[in-house]
Amino acid sequence: MDISEWIGRHAAATPAKTAIRYGGRDLSYRDFADLIGRTAAALAAAGVRRGSCAAFLGHNSPEMLALFFACARLGALFMPLNWRLAGPEHRQMLDDCPPGVLVVEAPFLDQTDTCRKELGAMKLVSLGSSAADWQPWDEFLDSGHGSVAHDLSIDPNTPLLICYTSGATGKPKGVVLTQGAIDCNADNSVDMHAMTPDDRVLTILPMFHVGGLNIQTTPALRTGCTLVLHPRFDPEAALDAIARERITLVLTVPAVVDMMIASPRWSSTDFSSLRMMSIGSSIVPLRMIEAVHTRGVPMTQVYGATETCPIAAYLKRDEAQRKVGSTGRAALHCRLRIVGPDDADLPAGEAGEIVVQGRNLFAGYWRNPEATAAAMDKGWYRTGDMGWVDDKGFLTVVGRKKEMIISGGENIYPAELENVLMQCEDIAEAAVVGRSDARWGEIAVAVVVPKSGRQPSAGDILKLFDGRLARYKHPKDVLFVGELPKTALGKIRKEELRQLVRHAPVA
Repeated sequence: MDISEWIGRHAAATPAKTAIRYGGRDLSYRDFADLIGRTAAALAAAGVRRGSCAAFLGHNSPEMLALFFACARLGALFMPLNWRLAGPEHRQMLDDCPPGVLVVEAPFLDQTDTCRKELGAMKLVSLGSSAADWQPWDEFLDSGHGSVAHDLSIDPNTPLLICYTSGATGKPKGVVLTQGAIDCNADNSVDMHAMTPDDRVLTILPMFHVGGLNIQTTPALRTGCTLVLHPRFDPEAALDAIARERITLVLTVPAVVDMMIASPRWSSTDFSSLRMMSIGSSIVPLRMIEAVHTRGVPMTQVYGATETCPIAAYLKRDEAQRKVGSTGRAALHCRLRIVGPDDADLPAGEAGEIVVQGRNLFAGYWRNPEATAAAMDKGWYRTGDMGWVDDKGFLTVVGRKKEMIISGGENIYPAELENVLMQCEDIAEAAVVGRSDARWGEIAVAVVVPKSGRQPSAGDILKLFDGRLARYKHPKDVLFVGELPKTALGKIRKEELRQLVRHAPVA
């Protein structure tokens, strides 16, 4: 069974029920099933089949979800591209896993055209506009021939989703998630949220992230809920939707909650329909949890990674008040352990690395067996995060073993920024570390040693990233030093740098 049958079942049982509300447009489950069928037929006519790939670059939309489920019908891979990235970053991903069809929303056509000639042959489809050499979406849908029958050989091990995440080297890795992993993740979500068909779920986070796609969105559609879908986050639009649409469930990240709290409408918005507000972050400021609880809404944390689809641990609604600061217990279909440097289990209360096992785990990194082997240990995924559990199994995340910076819910890997810095002729040495920030959780700070006789300004350094990396990855501050602290073997002492940055004057 492929997971597009989720929608087919609801189309048969409740055909007129609204599946997706998007702006002024409502798609019933019957409409959405029809859109998936037409999309699958068009993909098949373009040569997309089992084992091949279709990619999407754009904001949240019903068409994006239709592509996802159409790929499930065909046994193909769906690749959502992060619209916040720069053209050269997209090219890396498209080179690594070339799609047969690339669908791009109008605002992103120009940046795609800059690297299009360097990509292999693929059908180019534009969503929301007509452009030279691009087939409009409606014409693409009309190109399909008949309907595509369900392939009975598709099973839970069939890959469906490939999401790229940068690694410690700065080179993106394609995390491959199977149809079975996504189905298992939906089970975990239903258990976490006590989700029923009566729920009205608001999606405001980008679905190019596995969290925005899979923590609530795909589970809601499997359950038969009504999904209120926003193209991108806007605090006023989100608050308006919660009240007007009588939303029962919404997923956030700290930066999103901060912007909502800052709105003049925060204290007056009607939250009476909300059963809970979930937040996808390992560590959430206490002030933020208290602000949500003060409005009478339980805030429940969920923990995981792209490699875990992503739900690995969570708080439930009745645990939110008494377990503030915890990310909850292992998900329904997950096992979670805390291990020390020797991989032995640690006792309750002692911090170590978090490792996870379950049917929701990724199938591996695309064409990267070495990275896959390094991330897995006898069926357990090594998260690189540090945490501890209490005697009841509730997890508290205390930091990251890796050097990853999380800013506004987005992952930033220092090596990727350091690669850009070291291409500058004015820089002798450079490193990037995180610094705590009240709004974003963390920001990236570049620590730079200028070459002798060179005097670049902070502005000069920050301009190096324009057009090279996504804006959210750019350092927000620059600290100039005479030398970087190193070990006897020449390795940079990152912890000393973090201390230096922490105590340096803020620009």
